[in-house]
Amino acid sequence: MEHFMELYQTVYADLYRLAYYYMGNAQDAEDAVQDAALAACEHFDRLKKEASFRPWIFRILVNRCRTVLKKRKRQEIPMEEPQEPKGQRETGLESQAEVLELLKILSDEERLIVTMSVFGGYKGEEIARMLHRKHSTVRSRYRRALKKLEQELLGEQSTGTGGKKRKRKEVRR
Repeated sequence: MEHFMELYQTVYADLYRLAYYYMGNAQDAEDAVQDAALAACEHFDRLKKEASFRPWIFRILVNRCRTVLKKRKRQEIPMEEPQEPKGQRETGLESQAEVLELLKILSDEERLIVTMSVFGGYKGEEIARMLHRKHSTVRSRYRRALKKLEQELLGEQSTGTGGKKRKRKEVRR
């Protein structure tokens, strides 16, 4: 148990950050991290290599987040307004709430890939293994997601619409 706690403490901040950006609010993030930690602790004896602890517990967390989001979609419960997590610094955007709002334009899988890469520090190959996808698939979805985010940010800056989408004229070639 002590060894598990030592390893867990080294990844807690990254687990919370990933869950927060994936789930969209502090309470769900805390619940997901707690559930993942409990499940990991119960099955810690099954972990063969200590070096695999970080990807293993992140995989558990991602599965917990996905389960909660699926249930939420089935129940059609509106997400609460994002709250600033305790002790977190603001990013280049005005606040983390803006980052959360921006991430909502992505599909669940795109959001997961981006948050695992940006906030979890995982490489494309690692994400592909954890999500049971081809590396090329993860790479293309990551690029597509970044492109969506970039277009949304550029659209906000040039139009001052605050994230509202403009209708684009179709151009025939």
